[in-house]
Amino acid sequence: MENNKWWIRTSGIFGLLGGLILFTGDMLFYFNGESTDLVQNMGQASDFRIKASTVTALLSSWCYVLGLPHLNFAFSPAKPAIRKGIVLGFGSIFIAYGVIHGAFVAIATSAKLATDHQLDLEQSIALAREANDVLRAFVYPIFGVVSLFFMGQVWKRKTLYPRWILLAYPLTTLVFFELVISKVLSGKTWTIIMGGHFNLILVLFFIVSTIVLWNEDPETIQSSTP
Repeated sequence: MENNKWWIRTSGIFGLLGGLILFTGDMLFYFNGESTDLVQNMGQASDFRIKASTVTALLSSWCYVLGLPHLNFAFSPAKPAIRKGIVLGFGSIFIAYGVIHGAFVAIATSAKLATDHQLDLEQSIALAREANDVLRAFVYPIFGVVSLFFMGQVWKRKTLYPRWILLAYPLTTLVFFELVISKVLSGKTWTIIMGGHFNLILVLFFIVSTIVLWNEDPETIQSSTP
């Protein structure tokens, strides 16, 4: 029992680490204390920062995937098909986080070359940005479908989560970041928060989820689940 409980807790912490690692990767690309222009900041990043940011894409993907058992446990009371579908959907999204960040290196290196050789910045990154947008286009529909099932199951009390966790769900916090937080921040704080907000929403979710499920007993849940 304790080993299972330990693993559920550890899995949640792995998800949290995945978000923190990739947030660090975002900052390696974006942070510049003198500018909030994220593309310009990438063009001024050192070779080391770009290479280190690339590594975070791989490490974070591993951590995010190791966070899936935590979500699988949270949906123990749900029907097996729904539980497996949600976990598969989240797994696809988590892997895409790493892939898209890794592909973002093309934008960063293009921006750096443009800066070093005084080329037009937007034209230089145009193709790399379009290619990255193609990758994102595969993820958005998956995120939408997963969100519908996730929120529906939580609201129907078919999970181990309380309803209020929907306030920390990534879709809710993403909308809040985009519509509210991005409008009130400025300077370095804006660069840090909005430059890394896609990962911060998962950091917040895994923090809350891990706390909520910390004392749940996997064996008790399993014995009471039909």
